[in-house]
Amino acid sequence: MHDGTNHLMSVALSPAITRFESRRAELLAQRRRATILYGSLLILALLVSAYVSEVSPGKLADGIPRFGEYFAQTIPKLRWEHLFAWTDQEGSLAYWFYRLDQWALLLLETANIAAFATLSGAVIAFGLSFLAARNLATRPWLASAIRRFLEACRTVPEIVYALIFVWAFGIGPLAGILAIALHTVGALGKLFAEVVENTDLGARDGVVCAGGNWVQSVRYGVLPQVAPNFLSYAILRFEINVRGASVIGFVGAGGIGQELYSVIAQNYYEEISAIVVLIIITVALIDLFSERLRRGLIETGR
Repeated sequence: MHDGTNHLMSVALSPAITRFESRRAELLAQRRRATILYGSLLILALLVSAYVSEVSPGKLADGIPRFGEYFAQTIPKLRWEHLFAWTDQEGSLAYWFYRLDQWALLLLETANIAAFATLSGAVIAFGLSFLAARNLATRPWLASAIRRFLEACRTVPEIVYALIFVWAFGIGPLAGILAIALHTVGALGKLFAEVVENTDLGARDGVVCAGGNWVQSVRYGVLPQVAPNFLSYAILRFEINVRGASVIGFVGAGGIGQELYSVIAQNYYEEISAIVVLIIITVALIDLFSERLRRGLIETGR
């Protein structure tokens, strides 16, 4: 009895299974064709971009040895027997870093540029992010306009802003601070707005139902939820801005970058490597400190 029932059910399901397998095979074939098509387009785009950019294996093969020669010239000629001697002894660490006091001050200036620019940009981005968030927008056209402004701020490279501000305000840290701050407004404004858009608005709706206005609803219903993420992104941006502050000095915007450009232009090879090592150590220390601080904020937010 049961065998007959099972046979009848299998017979009834056979057409459905056949249709399912046929449809599955069709979808798999479509996916394979799409993968081949888009993969081919990607490879073609890469080849075209390589051609336009004049990238070729021959140029790479010719340039790598020259890069190695330049890098070899920057390596200091340290000697173990003189390693810990004073600055007047060639082959010592002190001789390599003979201008450490001046470079340390320039690194401090670079860190100050990055810190002040990050703080200024973060404050402006903080205010604009709530107006740019679509879920809080009372005037969609205003939110769209602010988003376009943020796009413009982060699209232009920092070094281009630095060139403009150096021309306007002269050589010095002010140009670097303004350049990095403007770029930070665009970068953090976008991130902050996206954090706000991903926020649960239940608490905000409760404040509105209790009679609160827009500012109060954001202050008490949204800000407590987004504050840890805001701080985390701002700290991450500070790490990025330290690197940026080291580069924009090439155009006279202050900091260690200006000194690095000077020694590169004069082919002081060992000084180049000394400054690069100091920049790497500084950025690494800031990264370690920022990472610990960011982890503490995340754990506090939880």
